[in-house]
Amino acid sequence: MAAFIDKFVATGLLIILSVCSQICADAVSSSSDTPHRRFEYKYSFKGPHLSQSDGSIPFWIHTGNAIPSADQIRITPSLRSQKGSVWTKNKAKFENWEIEVTFRITGRGRVGADGLAVWYTSDQGLDGPVFGAADSWNGLGVFFDSFDNDGKKNNPTIVVVGNNGKLVYDHENDGSTQALGSCLRDFRNKPYPVRAKVTYYQKTLTVLINNGFTPDKEDYEFCVKVDNMILPLEGFFGISAATGGLADDHDVLSFLTFRLTEPGHQEAVPETEIPQEEKEKYQEEFEHFQQELDKRKEEYQKDHPSVHGEPTEDVYESVNDREIRQVFEGQNRIHLEIKQLNRQLDMILDEQRRYVSVVTDEIAKRSASQGQPAQVPIQELDNIVRIQQEVLKSINDVRNSLSESLRQVGAIHNQANPAGTYETMQHFSDLKEHLHMVKRSVDHLVQQSVGPSEKARCPELPPFPSCLSTTHFFIFVAVQTVLFIGYMMYRSQQEAAAKKFF
Repeated sequence: MAAFIDKFVATGLLIILSVCSQICADAVSSSSDTPHRRFEYKYSFKGPHLSQSDGSIPFWIHTGNAIPSADQIRITPSLRSQKGSVWTKNKAKFENWEIEVTFRITGRGRVGADGLAVWYTSDQGLDGPVFGAADSWNGLGVFFDSFDNDGKKNNPTIVVVGNNGKLVYDHENDGSTQALGSCLRDFRNKPYPVRAKVTYYQKTLTVLINNGFTPDKEDYEFCVKVDNMILPLEGFFGISAATGGLADDHDVLSFLTFRLTEPGHQEAVPETEIPQEEKEKYQEEFEHFQQELDKRKEEYQKDHPSVHGEPTEDVYESVNDREIRQVFEGQNRIHLEIKQLNRQLDMILDEQRRYVSVVTDEIAKRSASQGQPAQVPIQELDNIVRIQQEVLKSINDVRNSLSESLRQVGAIHNQANPAGTYETMQHFSDLKEHLHMVKRSVDHLVQQSVGPSEKARCPELPPFPSCLSTTHFFIFVAVQTVLFIGYMMYRSQQEAAAKKFF
């Protein structure tokens, strides 16, 4: 039996070590194989010139109560029962991608509703009951849920839900029964915009969150990772929001999309990617802005003739300024590297927890199938021993502190009342006399119970407890001692209280 247990434990340890080595190898390989990012402007929007004069957004369409402006898109205003969404006009035809969404969710109440959703679906969900978009979608939905529908006090939360076009979203449980992953993050009423980075690379979905407490745009925290996730090869990107009985302002400041390709497999950029009509339009706008800039320069020079022709001072930075700038840049790079390592460690810990849970379940199944009880983990035994040691240490500390307190009380009492020494000695003399009386009574009882022939040898223990056992004797002495100490403390307090009036 012992050999079987040792073999079983050794097998489990080998599995755990192999899993940990695989996790470390994956982390090293992932850090070395960073994908190439290419910005896709047709699937992105950003201020300050976000919308055109007619209210439209280039390459995007908006529906419902969405309100575009120059620097943001208000998906829904803080009014009840509002819905809005923004979707790309064209399908994205790249396999791996990454999106960065910057948004604000603000409201006057402590609780908001309903939330905001980021989409990648095979069809445009222009209107529907799921955060302002259509239900039974085919693709991915990342939900920033503000309202606690199931009453479990686990909101605001971020939920990742995949759908093949047949699933109906579970509103009553906030999608917890259908979630591929979730994390609790409070994204309402933050001092800075909240940022979400959703990466889909090599069938792995990763969600990172910037909590909005810092202006650092790269200060992301790990939220969710989903492996072996299959998404449509072509799909629309979108973002939607909705309000209910409670209402928040759902504002999106930017939506940036990047195409991801493996290192060494960058796609060649075609020279004629932009149509000629769009090139002419952009060139015309550029010339118009250039003319406006030249005109304003001339007006400024006319209004400030004294500035014209004077040499500009402090054009080049000094040696000290350059050194300070280099120091700040180096610290910023170190900070970003530490953040990147922190994110990788969070991902490794998440993987390790999952693998450990799988290994634990496998060990429990094997133990149940072979009729052996599951062994108590060594870590739990160590925790029990550690807790017992802490309890013993606490008991010893309490005992020492109590002894010290009693000693100090006795010293103070003797100093305040010299007559207390005589009373203490008298009390112990009484105790000694009582003990002698008890001893004489016990000897008398023994002599009566033992015959003359048996007086020479030691008496045997009675089969039943006698009238006064050793335990009772010590209990009696302890109780009397406690009563005496309590009486002395009470008397010292009464004397101290009486001295206050003199």
